[in-house]
Amino acid sequence: MNNLDWGVVIVYLAAMIGLSWHLGRKQADAKDYYLGGNNLSWWSVGISTMATQCSTNSLLGAPAFVITTGLIWLQYEFALPLAMVFIMIFLLPFYRKLNLVSVYEYQERRFGRAARTVLSITFQVLRAFATGVTVYGISIVLQSIVGIPFTVSVIILGVVTVIYDMLGGMAAVVISDVIQMVILYLGIALCVVYSVSEVGGLSEVFTQFSQLGTVIGSESFVGLQAVDFSGLGLTADSQYGFWPMLLGGLFLYISYYGTDQTQVQRELSSKDIDDTNRSLMLNGMLRFPLVLTYCFLGVCIGAYIVKNPEFLGLLGDGDGGVNYNLAVPKFVTTVLPHGVIGLVIVALFSAAMSSLDSTINSLSAATIKDLYEPFVQKGDIPAEKQLTLSRFFTVFWGAVIVFFSFYVGDISNSVIESVNKVGSLANGPILAMFLLGILTRFGNELGAIVGLFAGLIGNAVLWKFAPEVSWLWWNVFGFFVAFIVGVLVSKMSGGTSNDLTGLVWYRGVDKEFDYQVNWPSRYRIMAAYSGVMVLFCVGLTYWL
Repeated sequence: MNNLDWGVVIVYLAAMIGLSWHLGRKQADAKDYYLGGNNLSWWSVGISTMATQCSTNSLLGAPAFVITTGLIWLQYEFALPLAMVFIMIFLLPFYRKLNLVSVYEYQERRFGRAARTVLSITFQVLRAFATGVTVYGISIVLQSIVGIPFTVSVIILGVVTVIYDMLGGMAAVVISDVIQMVILYLGIALCVVYSVSEVGGLSEVFTQFSQLGTVIGSESFVGLQAVDFSGLGLTADSQYGFWPMLLGGLFLYISYYGTDQTQVQRELSSKDIDDTNRSLMLNGMLRFPLVLTYCFLGVCIGAYIVKNPEFLGLLGDGDGGVNYNLAVPKFVTTVLPHGVIGLVIVALFSAAMSSLDSTINSLSAATIKDLYEPFVQKGDIPAEKQLTLSRFFTVFWGAVIVFFSFYVGDISNSVIESVNKVGSLANGPILAMFLLGILTRFGNELGAIVGLFAGLIGNAVLWKFAPEVSWLWWNVFGFFVAFIVGVLVSKMSGGTSNDLTGLVWYRGVDKEFDYQVNWPSRYRIMAAYSGVMVLFCVGLTYWL
């Protein structure tokens, strides 16, 4: 990187901080800080939701996965539209009707304060740790490109993002995510254009990529195969088959978008339930083209490696191995011209910041609403104190995430796999707690809490003693263990006598949610879209 590249990066970072400061001046209380005053447009919320999951983990990890394994990562997207439909029917309408800030407040209203506290703490610890992977990912890029120590890289990213988030709150998170999404896609597209040119055209890209497994010595490489119906995910060589990706992905996405504070909080910041659904539908429809683009970038760089095997020498991990998470940044700095390098590095920063800013904002919200108000303040925080405390806990969680980022590098060889493994430990059990409340009338607090821990322990046992089982199945296994245990314990302990008005699903409940749009017809469109993705990938496999 030269001065021109650094100039592009510095201007971008300064602009984001300036935007946050401008938006932050309009904040009056915690509702403005955490929900943008419920005045954010549905399309910006939808794009922000998409940008948050498309983090540096995706830009580094997905191409790395494609290089070492192949295009079967695309199967991970098949379940997303189906998950959006489930969330739109069974989860988000209840949150909107209850006017929540913290999604875990539902647990207190349905079960009790202990359930809310336990689940919120579980979320805070695991989400902070998983987000440490994001900081780790961009920091190894800074270390590799600039040569500054890893510790300094972590601190730079953490400090800049905390300042930016502390000033702007949710409005800044969403609006900046829209800007970052544009920059991100432009950066990916530029990398694709240059890589295709370097390899010698599209047909040459596909020809060369099919030989990559031999060049890198990967036994798991399946190349251009985009669908694997034979893999059940129960052995080490079938981790990413169709069924674990579809079913595991379905439970993962429902939990992530429907019960995770980082996502639900922004979904609650739109104007009404119809806008919330529009934002979810937008995310469900646009994510596949985005994922297809950065997976294709992995194909292009893989083809470049076949034609230029010496490139592998630039990806050393310091211990004699190869760190494929460095493939994108090393390609950028060795092939692209200056100025464009700076823009792509900005795209990497955008990806990291779009995940980190929303995470620390939601962690702050959960801490304030689920812990500080019930146990310290003993009630609602006075308006003049809300913003100060909100920003304090934003800084606190930023520091915690930076700390965690020093200890996540060895979870997996792929950054994107690492963050999904951490999340998949708890996704299923957390989802089970919510569905025990929404789908049953007898579920109680004891059953919910015992079920949660049973699911977490079950997944931990799988990780430790059955490592050959795909982590994607943890999302399914953990859910059913937690839900079944929750049902049994609730039944044995006498069920519940709580008032369930507005808290449980029943046929016809949609009439209570004031929909102005015919959503069932759109549900069918999204379900059909999942089928289109499957057919596209099957066709892609046979065509290529």
